[in-house]
Amino acid sequence: MYLLGYDIGSSSVKACLVKADSGEVVASDFHPKTEMKIKAIRPGWAEQESEEWWNNLKIAHGSVMRKSKIKAEEIKGIGITWQMHGLVLVDKHQEVLRPAIIWCDSRAVSYGERAFKAIGEERCLSHLLNSPGNFTASKLAWVKENEPAIYEKVDKLMLPGDYIAMKLSGDIAMTIEGLSEGIFWDFKTKSLSEDVLSYFGIPKSFFPEIKPVFGIQAQVSTTAARELGLKVGTPISYRAGDQPNNALSLNVFNPGEIASTAGTSGVVYGISDRLDYDRESRVNTFAHVNYTKDRQRLGILLCINGTGILNSWLKQNLALEGLSYADMNLLAAQSPIGAKGISVVPFGNGAERILKNKDISCSVHGINFNIHTKSDLLRAAQEGIVFSYEYGMEIMKEMGMDIHLIRAGYANMFLSPLFAQTLSNVSGATVELFNTDGAVGAAKGAGMGIGIYATHKEAFASLKKLFVFDPEKDKNDAYIEAYEKWKSRLKNYSI
Repeated sequence: MYLLGYDIGSSSVKACLVKADSGEVVASDFHPKTEMKIKAIRPGWAEQESEEWWNNLKIAHGSVMRKSKIKAEEIKGIGITWQMHGLVLVDKHQEVLRPAIIWCDSRAVSYGERAFKAIGEERCLSHLLNSPGNFTASKLAWVKENEPAIYEKVDKLMLPGDYIAMKLSGDIAMTIEGLSEGIFWDFKTKSLSEDVLSYFGIPKSFFPEIKPVFGIQAQVSTTAARELGLKVGTPISYRAGDQPNNALSLNVFNPGEIASTAGTSGVVYGISDRLDYDRESRVNTFAHVNYTKDRQRLGILLCINGTGILNSWLKQNLALEGLSYADMNLLAAQSPIGAKGISVVPFGNGAERILKNKDISCSVHGINFNIHTKSDLLRAAQEGIVFSYEYGMEIMKEMGMDIHLIRAGYANMFLSPLFAQTLSNVSGATVELFNTDGAVGAAKGAGMGIGIYATHKEAFASLKKLFVFDPEKDKNDAYIEAYEKWKSRLKNYSI
C-alpha cells in the first residue's frame, strides 16, 4: 500500500511515493532540474504558466513510477501541496485564462492597502486576522480592474494546488485553509468574508465547493489516469499550502510548536489556538491544516521573500563557476562571525510583509576592497537571511509565541551548518533538522485523509531527526553585535 505526494513549488514540482506502513520513501524526483522560469514582465511582477506545473508534474511522476516499479492500483491516496497565495483563473470549460500570479508578485499591494482602510483596519484584523495585503483576493482585484475582458470570462478562482487537483480529477474545490491564505475567510463568522467580497465586488459563484483538508476531496479521472498511468478513482485525500504542509511534515500540529523552511523564500511558522494577529500585518495568521470550525488551530506565519533566492543569485552572478552550494557553504564558514563588518539586507525579491509591504531591494553594507573576500560576502548573505528571520521572530514573540525549538527539513539553506547554527545562536532556540520534505508530508497527509493513519503521531512515527543545533553561549556577544549592526543599517530605510 502506497501514498503519493505532489509539491508544486515555484522552482520545481516534486513527486514522492511513500510506503504507508513504514513511512519509507520508495521513490522521489523533481522537475525541472534547473529552476522553473518566473516571468517578470514589469518590476515587482511574478507569473508562471500553470500548465507548466502540470507538465513538470507528469515528468516527475513518471520518473517516480519507473523507479518504484509499483502497480497503479497499489496507490491508495494522493496529497497535494503548493506555493501559497497564487491566483489561477479558469473559464467554464476549465481553460486557464491567464498566467498564474504567484506568491512573490507585488503588483496588488495598493489594492490590499485601500481595502484595509475602506473595510476598517480593526475589522479586517479581528475577522480576517490580516490586512488584505498582497494576497490572492487583492491579486484578483487587480485582474478585475486591469484585465476586465479576462475577468468577465472567470468561472472559478483557484490556488495552485486546487488547479493540480482539477487536472487530476476534473473537479474544482478549495479548503478553508486555502480560503484563509487567499484572505477570503472570516474567522469570526466562520464563512466566506462578506467584507472582502463586497468591497472588491467578487461574486460568490467564483468560489468552488469547500472540502475538508483531510478526506476524499475528488478522484482521479479517466483522462488523468491515462496521462499519468494511475488507476481511475484513486482518491485525492489531502491538500494544503506549502507552509501549513511543511509544518505537518515536521509533525507540528499543536500550540507552541514551530516549523521553518528556507527555500526560495524563508518561513517561520508557529501554531496557536488563539484568534491573534499583528496590528501591522507584518506576520500573518492563517488556518492550519487541522483547523475546523469547532477547533481553532492557527498558523502564525513569518515570511521572508529573499532567502534562498539570494544564495542562488550569488551563485549565478558572483563568478562562482564550478562551485556547488556545498562549496559556497564551506567558503562562507571561513569568514568570522559578523563577516568582518559586512551586512547584507536580503530583501531583493519584491515587497516584504515584515517591512509593511515595502520593497527596499537587496543591499550590501560595509565592504572594504582591501580586506573583504568572497567568503565574507557569502557569510554576510547567510547571516543577513538569519537576521531577517530574527527581526520577524521578534514580532511573533510580541504576539506571545514562545520560540525555543524550531523544526526544519534538512534541505535548501538548512543544508548549511553555518546557517542552522547561526539561526540557533541568534534566536536562542534549538534547531532540529529532519529527513522530510513537502512531498513526503503531502503523501502522509493523504494517508490521514483516507484513514490509514488514525492520528498524526502515527503518520509521523517514522520521522527521522538528523541534526540538532543548540545556541553557543560563548559566541552570543559576537552574534548580538553583528545583528545590532544589521538592524541599524536596516533602519536607514525608515521601516
